[in-house]
Amino acid sequence: MNTSAFVPWGDKLGLLLGPHKDVIGLNFRNVALINELNPIDRMRNVNSKMLTKSLAERFGIPTPNLLASAETWKACKTICAGFDPSRGGVLKPSNGAKGSGVEVVLSGHSSEGWTLANGHHRSTDDLVFHASNIVSGMFNATGSRDTAMVEERVIVDDIFREITFKGVPDIRVIVLKGVPVAAMLRLPTSQSNGKANLHRGGVGVGINLNTGQTISAMIGSKQILAHPDTKAPLIGFSLPYWNDILLMSAQCYELTGLGYFGADIVLDESKGPLLLELNARPGLSIQFALNRGLKPKLEPFLAESYRSGDVHMRVESGKRLWT
Repeated sequence: MNTSAFVPWGDKLGLLLGPHKDVIGLNFRNVALINELNPIDRMRNVNSKMLTKSLAERFGIPTPNLLASAETWKACKTICAGFDPSRGGVLKPSNGAKGSGVEVVLSGHSSEGWTLANGHHRSTDDLVFHASNIVSGMFNATGSRDTAMVEERVIVDDIFREITFKGVPDIRVIVLKGVPVAAMLRLPTSQSNGKANLHRGGVGVGINLNTGQTISAMIGSKQILAHPDTKAPLIGFSLPYWNDILLMSAQCYELTGLGYFGADIVLDESKGPLLLELNARPGLSIQFALNRGLKPKLEPFLAESYRSGDVHMRVESGKRLWT
């Protein structure tokens, strides 16, 4: 192994973004944020998408409707009955991560089977087999048994038509002690096969938390100005429902009981902002998308003297970081 070519994640961020002291590395994230602020007994609130959805309903936070679920191989045989023939649905593992095991079905059954978001076709038997793999734990990091779930498919708000390639864009908001402190827009690409996950080749677009306007963009570790597929400009784009998105993210502090997490929110053309899922271990690549290290934004809220107020006060506190 050529160790001279190896650059640790935190150092890589520091080299690309500027002063190393401003960059959150893996050690800082794992020790000062996750270990200190996320009690283990509360992690299950976000690790299970089924439980997150149930809690969100209790707190009045809208999510995509649950259409069907299966916890046994026998129940998987009827999982496709949950798909809406005209709107399709999303088959996913309750405890999956990083988009693994997710199949997005666009339209109902036909002679060619079910049409997926990537243009491929699957038979009912194919989807039943996929659901059984989910239940067996194939997409669960621990390998333990899981629940296959079918959610209502989000119909993307038309405002994203020029800046995305198939799939569903989402907005990742980082929340620290109930305060939204950073945000990015994640956009699907042809490289990511229509998924918004950055590690699969999606585009990350940094957002000014105060204004809801995009300020920078990246793919991999490369800064870009336009979407690689549509060629539409990515800087200066204003997100609709911005205050609602921040309020929804901040509310998840009470929902989860976690001090540090990422809230992933999608915009449906008719329903507006919906909470897609929560992440108790959000990645660090948001710093690439924002083209800056986040430690200075987080430090005021890590002080022991900080006490969070109500949800509106917390949102305003986060906005002031970006004025």
